[in-house]
Amino acid sequence: MNTQAAEMLQGASLDFLRRHSPFDRMEPEALGFMAERLVLVFHARDSVILSPEMGQVRHLHIVQRGKVLARQAGSVSMTEYSALTMGPGECFPIGAISAHRPSTNTYIAVEDSFCFQLAAEDFMQLMEMSPVFHLFCTKYIASLLNQSREQLQSQFAQRAAEQQTMTTPLGQLINREPVHVAPEVTSREALEHMAQHRVGCLVIADAERRPMGIITQSDLLERVILAGFDLTRPVTDLMTGSPHMLGSSASAYDAALEMATHGVRHLLVLDGDRRLKGVVSERDLFSLQRIGLRQIRAGIENADDLEAMRQASRDIRQLALNLIAQGIGSEQLTQFISALNDALTRRLIELQLEKHDLQELDFCWLAFGSEGRHEQTLSTDQDNGIIYAVPDGADSDALKQQILSFARAVNEDLAACGFPLCKGNIMASNPDLCLTLEQWQRRFVAWINEPDPQALLNATIFFDFRALYGNELWSDQLRTYLLSRARDNSAFLRMMAGNALSAQPPLGRIRDFVTDDDPVHPGTIDLKKVGARLFVDAARILSLRTGVAASSTVERLRQAGRKIGIATDETSAVIEGFNFIQLLRLRSQHLDTEHDAPGDNRVNPDRLNELDRRILKEAFRQARKLQTRLKLDYQL
Repeated sequence: MNTQAAEMLQGASLDFLRRHSPFDRMEPEALGFMAERLVLVFHARDSVILSPEMGQVRHLHIVQRGKVLARQAGSVSMTEYSALTMGPGECFPIGAISAHRPSTNTYIAVEDSFCFQLAAEDFMQLMEMSPVFHLFCTKYIASLLNQSREQLQSQFAQRAAEQQTMTTPLGQLINREPVHVAPEVTSREALEHMAQHRVGCLVIADAERRPMGIITQSDLLERVILAGFDLTRPVTDLMTGSPHMLGSSASAYDAALEMATHGVRHLLVLDGDRRLKGVVSERDLFSLQRIGLRQIRAGIENADDLEAMRQASRDIRQLALNLIAQGIGSEQLTQFISALNDALTRRLIELQLEKHDLQELDFCWLAFGSEGRHEQTLSTDQDNGIIYAVPDGADSDALKQQILSFARAVNEDLAACGFPLCKGNIMASNPDLCLTLEQWQRRFVAWINEPDPQALLNATIFFDFRALYGNELWSDQLRTYLLSRARDNSAFLRMMAGNALSAQPPLGRIRDFVTDDDPVHPGTIDLKKVGARLFVDAARILSLRTGVAASSTVERLRQAGRKIGIATDETSAVIEGFNFIQLLRLRSQHLDTEHDAPGDNRVNPDRLNELDRRILKEAFRQARKLQTRLKLDYQL
């Protein structure tokens, strides 16, 4: 081949690579190295490009034109369930070539196709040359997700231009030395120190600057003035112990979530040696965003009517959208939404307890479903229930009717704040969901011992619960009881696994995705029913099997994965897949729509950009891997 022809081919290869990730981000020298060494190979329709029988992989393949079917080899193959279609720009087999082993998949040309080939030795050299390519190959889906988040941020650049990012590390927000005193000083000396330095928060720390407690200005009225506190007593008698702390590498978002969850206004920031580095206040975080946590929480705490609560709900949604624009990850964002929605619900409960004269009631308000998993999106209805106790000598029927009246009022207030009443009546005002602890335990064990279809459906809803208000000990006792009964009941877990496998990832054999034929939403995928649900159901089964008490999907996957020996990188890839689907759901939900509006969880894959289509396909592939594990574990 003459020099001019070689240059033309290399130029054509570069043009192709620059249109696809990760090559569009690679260093020019590494990209040139790659383009020089690529060889274009034709594969006729139905021909096998690569298979396990061919031995150690000798080339990286990059689809240039056409479609390639990747099909799992072994006992779980030969079904649509284990197949994946790959298109232009996609690479294979990254794991096998990196590990110098045969491929575990068979790759077949679905139609006449062309693939670039890169020799294995050139692949390894490219990994050393290019950090971008190395990250892509070692953390495939995480690398793609980072790029997707960057694209999302650029789309919202104008909207977020005036806002400093909530991803700023806390260490960067510290602009002064922390004011602190030793534990042996008197309370008077400590307060004089606060006044001298004009600070609203004083830290009590030992000789190595390890925090022991804090005093804030808001403490003084109740603890000192009204209580007539003796200021000659040591400051340790006055301080609040076990202060809330985060490392300096934690983000402003992490601090915001901590404050919103625990209702505090100051956080201590620690360096790498767990020594005091500084203090971050709510005011510091307020400067990072237009709608502040302080505004929202103050609005919730001070609300004494329904209209104020409705405004707080709207503010929560607006703040969540601003955080999406700043690139906050879906796991953190859904936790954040849940934390603020929790605060809103608690305030509504408090207001109704006063109206119904039930302040002395010993009860626990439970959250089920997505709220029970800390996974609320911008579009959700309400799923809740109650555990209560009947005092000695009380009329149990009359008490229950009083509780149901209170619960009905809370449910209606939540609906007025934009959380629709549950169509399936999974609400605390339902007499079947307002029970004593013993009644809840009997109900749970009945579903486990006789897992008919309705019982399995109930398990998928009610086994994802947590305490939201009241006596949290009962929630803990109910979870301990549930785990002890479910863990060793293999028949129940097997039926749960079969139920989970009834919904499969919408991956096509020829087309990338299988979309709905629903006349109302044609050509779309329901990311709740055939997306997030796949991960949620599998994580629930793994948690029940391993006795993991966590209620969130991500924590269930992490903790159960460690217990049963799933490789950390494999678990991380599954979690990244789940998080991307959650991110797409959040992006499809808008401020001006009602909670749980039709189509809120749907996405049209043809309208996604190429990068997001690719990540979505990989996310579904991770869901399929998770389901394959269930299929093998329970021989389904």
